[in-house]
Amino acid sequence: MMPTTDADSRPKQFGNLDANLRFIDDTGVLKTPADVLEIGTGMGTLLHRLHERGHRVAGVERRQEFIEQALARYGPLSITRVEGTALPFADKSFDTVLSFDVFEHIKDSDAHLREVTRVLRDGGSYLIQTPNKWTNAVFETIRWRGLGWRDDHCSLHSLGELIARFTRHGFVDIEAFDIPVVNDFFRAKVRQHLGPLGLALLHLVNPDRLPLRFRTNLYVRATKGGAARQ
Repeated sequence: MMPTTDADSRPKQFGNLDANLRFIDDTGVLKTPADVLEIGTGMGTLLHRLHERGHRVAGVERRQEFIEQALARYGPLSITRVEGTALPFADKSFDTVLSFDVFEHIKDSDAHLREVTRVLRDGGSYLIQTPNKWTNAVFETIRWRGLGWRDDHCSLHSLGELIARFTRHGFVDIEAFDIPVVNDFFRAKVRQHLGPLGLALLHLVNPDRLPLRFRTNLYVRATKGGAARQ
């Protein structure tokens, strides 16, 4: 995903922060202080917000320049540079794992889910936001003016495929959430890539009014099987 640039000194926003925070709140899994891992921290804004809320946070990020910018802006956040799917944490280290706009970029999504399962405690939650295969394929084809996007968004899933993948990895209580995404960030992204025509189409077809399986972005909570966390 290409970042948006704010007019002031705020960091570039790589994802729909407001929608992602609403998803976290709606799931209710972080009502009390918890051990939280974010996969793909970008410039650290979400991780910082969760730290401010009193959670014990850690993150992993592929790009060193993003880590440096996060630390420069927010101070000593615990962010580790990683490449590939292996996570540098002990088994059952976290109550909740988060990934937003990450899953679609991971070629070996089974290896990714094995690692998420490994570092989650029994009864812990994996909260994921990822573009919907059915809508994102169309958007990216227009944006890239062809099929060159397929190496970047190499692991797109429909809602049914995502639920089936989680089920095979032992997750239970898998639930899709109704999270509105059409806000200033979303409109700016549509305007950047599709121009005035895209904004006009957005007025005609608001994705927030579509059934969950046809939404532009899938928000899913999955619980690791085992004894529920106390």
